[in-house]
Amino acid sequence: MSKEVSLSDYQYPTEPTWCPGCGDFAILRSVKASLVDLGLAPHESLLVSGIGCGSKLLHYMNVNGFHSIHGRPVPVATGAKLANPDLNVVITAGDGDSYGIGGNHFLHACRRNIGITHIVEDNRVYGLTKGQYSPTSHKGFVTKTSPEGAIEPPVRPVPTALTSGATFIARAFSGNVKEMTEIFAEAMRHDGYALVDVLQPCVTFNPGKSYDFYNDRVYELDEGYDPTDRQAAEEKAREWGDSIPLGIIYREDKPSYEEQVPALSEGPIVKRSLNPEKRSGVDLEEIKESFI
Repeated sequence: MSKEVSLSDYQYPTEPTWCPGCGDFAILRSVKASLVDLGLAPHESLLVSGIGCGSKLLHYMNVNGFHSIHGRPVPVATGAKLANPDLNVVITAGDGDSYGIGGNHFLHACRRNIGITHIVEDNRVYGLTKGQYSPTSHKGFVTKTSPEGAIEPPVRPVPTALTSGATFIARAFSGNVKEMTEIFAEAMRHDGYALVDVLQPCVTFNPGKSYDFYNDRVYELDEGYDPTDRQAAEEKAREWGDSIPLGIIYREDKPSYEEQVPALSEGPIVKRSLNPEKRSGVDLEEIKESFI
């Protein structure tokens, strides 16, 4: 890189349209700051999102972005990582995208250990579509579509990721930008699938889960905690309610999925010639050049 990266490199003229007080503002700043801390220029990362308030995050950054359909950011990010393992691939999507319609992709990303960072903006409600209860909403949550209260128990992302084989699992809180930035950076450094479940308020449609609500319950894991201790991680993963731990809950060194794909042993697909030998008389390189 020819020059030092700064936050200004990621600035984009489009102003966010989130509600004042939304946790997405802090998440946006932390994503930018973590990329700067890692010394990554905008062209060295790809942000993939789905559908939802938080999924507009990549619209407010000067960075490569792919806005996918609802629940599908994981397979899109997986394809990008397999095509170019050198690219820093990050998903920013909500709890509905990640644990609801995209729940199957979430589980398989955990077990495959694909090298992507999955930042889940978990406000425990469907905010963009005006307040339906989401996979992480608490039982009894009253909304327009559940006037008598949600009857299902919520999804617990951290223990689910742990039992599904994820090798990096963390929880952050949008009310603590410094710690959240550090966690994002560590997740991006991780060689394999990294989940960061970010607790954040939806000030419009889930005001009961406010900053005060979380401030009374969250606490940071102390320096003596060892995230490589599986038993300790299982205990922290189950902890929820009046006390909610923040930080890196579990970390494991394990070969990533893309490191084990034989077809990638010759290097990134995007850096290879399309046709080392012409097939059927068609010059694919010539066709590619016509689009550049």
